[in-house]
Amino acid sequence: MDLIHTNVPKHFQYATLSHRWDEEVEPSLRDIEGHPIYGMSAKGGFGKLQAFCRVALEWGYLWAWSDTCCIDKHSSAEVQETIGSMFAWYQQSALTIIYLADVSDTGSFECSEWFKRGWTLQELLAPESILFYTKNWSLYKNLASSNHKTDVAVLEELEVATGIESRFLSKFSPGMDHARSRLQWASLRRTTRPEDIGYSLFGIFNLHLPVLYGESAEKALGRLLGEIISQSGDVSVLDWVGEPSPFHSCFPA
Repeated sequence: MDLIHTNVPKHFQYATLSHRWDEEVEPSLRDIEGHPIYGMSAKGGFGKLQAFCRVALEWGYLWAWSDTCCIDKHSSAEVQETIGSMFAWYQQSALTIIYLADVSDTGSFECSEWFKRGWTLQELLAPESILFYTKNWSLYKNLASSNHKTDVAVLEELEVATGIESRFLSKFSPGMDHARSRLQWASLRRTTRPEDIGYSLFGIFNLHLPVLYGESAEKALGRLLGEIISQSGDVSVLDWVGEPSPFHSCFPA
């Protein structure tokens, strides 16, 4: 039984992909369903998916998960469930491979667009193990490490790029602690869909709220802030100056 409990879970460990969606076509579930990955065209996002699968296999993983093609976006129920469990997918992964399409082999990742996107915040915080790869699928700065979260030099760069203290980067727990700081980490990030700026933070605060695509960003954030205050009692998130939100005058625009 000890051998079973030790070896069977190892067989089902999986790697996740974190990346910035670009203007090229990203493969969907229906694009790849029933087709061998390596037998498909390598154009656009399909080439990225193939490279991710190769890297995952090189690290010894037989299973790989990518948000573009592991979610049926035609099913509103599945989209709702997936957004609610996205943090857990990354948190439970054995390794998250972060692909920086705009960073050269000799460049620094500090200016990468990946650090300016909303969804990638939880993809950075949730996993225990991450590895950064450059646009040519080389390990960042050729660092001989199996986990960049344990690399002191990378952590120092991450602090500068994200404004997040290394103690949160190396070990993060979802919840209401340091609510104001968590909101500040996300404050300079953007999402393609306005509502996602609120939805992308659900996992970081360990909240499960309805996903209502079509509502405004103000309403999505307003519902999030209201729930944070209700559950935590932390009113420091109301300490702001400037224009009030049309959702509620207590919240910032």
